[in-house]
Amino acid sequence: MSAPFYVAPEQVMKDRAEYAQKGIARGRALAAVEFADGIVFVGENPSRSLYKTSEIYDRIAYAAVGRYSEFESMRVAGIRLADVKGYQYGRADVNAKTLANAYSQFLGSVFMSGDKPYEVEALVAQVTDDTVEIYHILYDGSIVDEHGTIAIGGQAEGLSAALEEGHEPDMDRDAAIRLAARVLDDSMDRELAADALEVSGLDRRNGRRRFFRLDTDEVAAILG
Repeated sequence: MSAPFYVAPEQVMKDRAEYAQKGIARGRALAAVEFADGIVFVGENPSRSLYKTSEIYDRIAYAAVGRYSEFESMRVAGIRLADVKGYQYGRADVNAKTLANAYSQFLGSVFMSGDKPYEVEALVAQVTDDTVEIYHILYDGSIVDEHGTIAIGGQAEGLSAALEEGHEPDMDRDAAIRLAARVLDDSMDRELAADALEVSGLDRRNGRRRFFRLDTDEVAAILG
């Protein structure tokens, strides 16, 4: 009887990480930029119906890159979790930190014991009356509390550095959108048309439901 094939646990984890990273890197990048009254998400997405960003709850938004079917299933699960908690307790008890922790635990569990890791990198943001919270969840369940700007997807490291360099905390929403669009253009050595960009975010001036999504004409007007 032959001995079972053995692979060191360290090698298994390394192979899983490389597999997830390659899948995420193939996806189009997405930039998140804080502005004076909230946060904007700007990403290349020629589809008008398959969104990378979404409202999760009144003050909470979700953005992701990677394999669409996987991050879409996570989005739906997050909405259900938020709805149940809001119904059982109260709307004010639903927060981004709890949701980000749930995503972190799920991705960590899949990475360690699933058939394959999720090819997903996600952001969960919350805008209150006086703060902006951004949680960055990686394919292996790692979670980071971000501030100011962050890019996810392909070329994320270079994009994040360029966003941070051009960012100003008191910039308005339109300036934040132009910064993100310019950085994405520079990373690709081409200008992205308004209809190739998905632009959304959270704005505390919107009232209870703070999520917004801009159409092509609105994005074109902002980019000039």
